[in-house]
Amino acid sequence: MRTVLSEQHSIANQFIAELRSAAIQKDRMRFRRNLERMGEILGYELSKSLAFKSIEVETPLGLSYVDVPADRLVLATILRAGIPFHQGLLNYFDQADNTFVSAYRRQHKDGSFDIQMEYVSSCDLNDAVLVLADPMLATGASVNLTLKHLERFGTPKAIHITAVIASTAGLEAVARQYPQAHLWLGAVDEELTGKAYIVPGLGDAGDLAFGDKF
Repeated sequence: MRTVLSEQHSIANQFIAELRSAAIQKDRMRFRRNLERMGEILGYELSKSLAFKSIEVETPLGLSYVDVPADRLVLATILRAGIPFHQGLLNYFDQADNTFVSAYRRQHKDGSFDIQMEYVSSCDLNDAVLVLADPMLATGASVNLTLKHLERFGTPKAIHITAVIASTAGLEAVARQYPQAHLWLGAVDEELTGKAYIVPGLGDAGDLAFGDKF
């Protein structure tokens, strides 16, 4: 299953436009804030699909019964571009546990690449609702490898994947490996270059948020 925000009119389109804009994205603070905003909006939309339970709340004037999320959430992020995006999700799911994964592309001389996993810090995932945040879902290799590595920390009851921009090819790759996952996306682009960059995309989210890599 997938939900794509750009398929409907909402303020999310304004933030996606600013993230894509070569002129506006030069402002790193604004770029990070827009990633954070997209995390908030996608988190809100995702929250509608969660299981809820009723709790009793005592107000100054009496009792109120409110439906709140019932499951334990774990927010997982692929560093480094995922940091502001993760913060947006955490702004809304502020009681969630957190998992962090360090992964990067290792380029080969022939132009191909593989994904290297350097560091994983995770809580117990058994029976949790896992929400994986990766701003750019290009080939899907990073997402698939991350989820594979996280299997040793337990079996979540549900998997949600959030991305600001995804490629069609990447979505198909993830769906083949994790057909049960629900994908929450800002927009989907059709083209993926030979070097696995999404077109039109928005560029390198990590560099735009935090500066060029050395």
